Amino acid sequence: MHVLILGGTTEARRLAELLHAHRAVRTTSSLAGRVAAPRLPPGEVRVGGFGGAEGLARWLREHRADAVIDATHPFADTMSSHAARAAADVHVPLLALRRPGWAPVEGDDWHLVDSLAQAADTARTLGRRVFLTTGRMGLAAFAHVTDVWFLLRSVDAPEPPYPPRMDVLLDRGPFTLDGERELLRRYGIDVLVTKDSGGAATAPKLTAAREAGVPVVVVRRPPAPAGVPVAATPEEAVAWLLRTGQPARS
Repeated sequence: MHVLILGGTTEARRLAELLHAHRAVRTTSSLAGRVAAPRLPPGEVRVGGFGGAEGLARWLREHRADAVIDATHPFADTMSSHAARAAADVHVPLLALRRPGWAPVEGDDWHLVDSLAQAADTARTLGRRVFLTTGRMGLAAFAHVTDVWFLLRSVDAPEPPYPPRMDVLLDRGPFTLDGERELLRRYGIDVLVTKDSGGAATAPKLTAAREAGVPVVVVRRPPAPAGVPVAATPEEAVAWLLRTGQPARS
């Protein structure tokens, strides 16, 4: 069985590792190529886009894929939409692997928004030193904010447009609670902005913000495409895949 994993996440790498142990399963992990030095999973790897839903459907046909598991970032909604269209066109099963989102607990001061643009407008009403952990790709939404200083944490250096008052901290998770506490203290952070990405690797910042009384602007995640089944863990995804049976193509 040939499985295409739309990857780039910790869960995608774990899924590739689990499937690598199954002799009857061959995997191809597709990475977007936005990170300069990605951590490569086992199995075959391709880097770069497909050319929209039509290009992905063509790839699925040409490479005789039997299933697709969309294990992209929870906010990669364009890729997820393309995957849903392509899988339907080629008539191969599709699963979305989505780690559960975060939930506020007692003591949290969360401000939920639906977009990065709303996050930018909300953050400026809450403070003047903002820890921005939404990644480098959406910085244009904050470029117009001139009355706030931002600390951006990113794996790779950003490209403009971005806010005029911004320092960049190049780092890759997982992050520790002690480290996040020190970061908030050292930079005098009074607002945290994040996406509801879920997972444990970057969750300590939420605890550190709660302890420090720092408000958190949380961008809600987009839903998975309608009709696509969702697994919460790589193990659930493997179980789903094995239930789909033998390769669809002889």
